[in-house]
Amino acid sequence: MAGFFVPSRCFLTKGLGRHKEKLTSFEMALRDANIAEYNLVRVSSILPPQCKIIPISQGKAMLQPGQILHVVISENASNEPHRLIAASVGTAQPMDDQNYGYLSEHHSFGQTDEIAGDYAEDLAAYMLATILGVDFDPNKSWDEQKEAWTISGHTVKTRNITQSATVDKEGLWNTVIAAAVFCG
Repeated sequence: MAGFFVPSRCFLTKGLGRHKEKLTSFEMALRDANIAEYNLVRVSSILPPQCKIIPISQGKAMLQPGQILHVVISENASNEPHRLIAASVGTAQPMDDQNYGYLSEHHSFGQTDEIAGDYAEDLAAYMLATILGVDFDPNKSWDEQKEAWTISGHTVKTRNITQSATVDKEGLWNTVIAAAVFCG
């Protein structure tokens, strides 16, 4: 249908901001992620068919400051000294690019990059499995050799972008973000 925007490309990014003010720490996280100069609109978690995940440098070359961008974004913030925070976006993308995939947002306390990222990937794969109407067991569906999931005969690649941080002893606000940015 003409007039409907269906993204054909997206990039993944992450950032960390620290400041005495919570809002400013969020702004600093956006700057660290290289997306502060855009107007961000949060969207739900569908990765369109034929949407390619591209490097941030390619995606940024397509954009102009002030542009409205659709994003799937995860964020977390704390000013509690020594608190470990994480934000992660996971992707589950069928190898058959005629099918759509899923993006998941996961934000947590006490999880490392690896744990939060793995959880976000599992969550995206689970959401994709439910739309296919099949049961999903992460312990049985993962193919270590292919580094891919097999869900009801569909091969699905997953990945994540995760940012974690430990709040310093001074208790500055720390904000972590992870995002999938639709850019074309």
